[in-house]
Amino acid sequence: MASPWKIGLFQCIGLMGSWKLPENTATDFLDLDHWLTMARRCEEAGVDFLFFADDYGYPVVDDAIPATALRGGIQFPKGDPTAVLPALAAVTERLGLVTTLSTTVEKPPMVARKMATLDHMTKGRIGWNIVTGAGQNASARLFGVPMTEHDKRYEIAADHVDLSLKLWEGCWDEGGLVQDREAGVYADPAKVREIEHHGPHFDAKGVLTVPPGPQRTPVLFQAGASAPGRDLAARYAEAVFLAAEVPALKEQIADIRRRAAAHGRDPRSIRCLIAGTFVVAETDAAAQELRARQVATKTLDDAAASYAFFTGLDLSRMDPDKPLDPSAGLTQTGRTNVERFLGPNAPTVREILEEFQRNSVMGTPYVGDVAHVVDEAARVIAETDADGFLVQPDHTGTFDSFLDLVMPELVARGLVSPQSEPMTLRERLGAPSPHLAPEHPGAAYRSAATALV
Repeated sequence: MASPWKIGLFQCIGLMGSWKLPENTATDFLDLDHWLTMARRCEEAGVDFLFFADDYGYPVVDDAIPATALRGGIQFPKGDPTAVLPALAAVTERLGLVTTLSTTVEKPPMVARKMATLDHMTKGRIGWNIVTGAGQNASARLFGVPMTEHDKRYEIAADHVDLSLKLWEGCWDEGGLVQDREAGVYADPAKVREIEHHGPHFDAKGVLTVPPGPQRTPVLFQAGASAPGRDLAARYAEAVFLAAEVPALKEQIADIRRRAAAHGRDPRSIRCLIAGTFVVAETDAAAQELRARQVATKTLDDAAASYAFFTGLDLSRMDPDKPLDPSAGLTQTGRTNVERFLGPNAPTVREILEEFQRNSVMGTPYVGDVAHVVDEAARVIAETDADGFLVQPDHTGTFDSFLDLVMPELVARGLVSPQSEPMTLRERLGAPSPHLAPEHPGAAYRSAATALV
């Protein structure tokens, strides 16, 4: 029997999707009650985790924010998800919580301390989405630094993760935290140590001052389909988020699993999750009408601003009847959403804009009644060898239609597991232990005195 699908829900602390629709609640993104209600609903429905994208970027064209981006709420504005996560942890017991921290902006000791603290606060339900960043041109301007070349950002990311793993896995042995008031011993000096790291981009000597939480290392996620992104995923990730059409997804997933095996890892230990947009209603006609309303909220100018955010390229100035110039693939802002539109059957610039108007960076949505969308989702899982979905918000800015209509059908068909007892996020995603697998490169940094089971 196939393993149950893993279901995550995708959000950011900002405007998303069809915010212009009157029933949409995305404009409440700075209202804590909005997120508390959403987290409770997600847990009640039995989804595995709530995933927050994050970055410091926004669309930039000609060294300025396009007016279209400001008027249309395109990748702007947004807040900080790490400020919200502890509150969500306090009102849930089983729901995993995943957040994004950039290896270009955040230094490894900062990430290690934040994630170790959140591992405690969530009782082992935290995950880190490892990204080099998004909207790199805007982010570099904001921090007053030169923009780092695309492939070099992934070299930095690998060194960043390596150091972070040393801090999580190498500083504290099991039993290092004693807390013996009578003896006056808080930590055993023989079981706590400073690590040293001398990598190509980071140097460190010191100790992670936060004792290990239930997972010790957060569950490691990755999102990025370029060749360097896939290799980073194959080396370190335990779950990967992918957005493309079926043929590309099939190739990307097979490639990641091949690369994982080459790195000495079990290819099946990486959960490959597809971006899933479900436009679902009681009838097919109602779903089609809803889809039309969603698409109508975005203009081609909105699509151009969105594309500029992800790639740094301004399609509005290109010949709409010609494909992208292949040299566009050399952009340093982001390549995934350039490379997908290159090749022998490349679409025209106008067709790219129309695709972004409909779907942005996501693949073709599942539109229809419940039986139809679940049938289609099952077909895609079978064809791509994926492990589940990272579901996008619906027309309300929440996941109500997915939770009310799709999740019960998935449970009824045995495609997802029913609600379980509280456990760590790593175990919820199918790992046998709360800790990194023995063949994961991070496990090599455990002291010989550290026995993790």
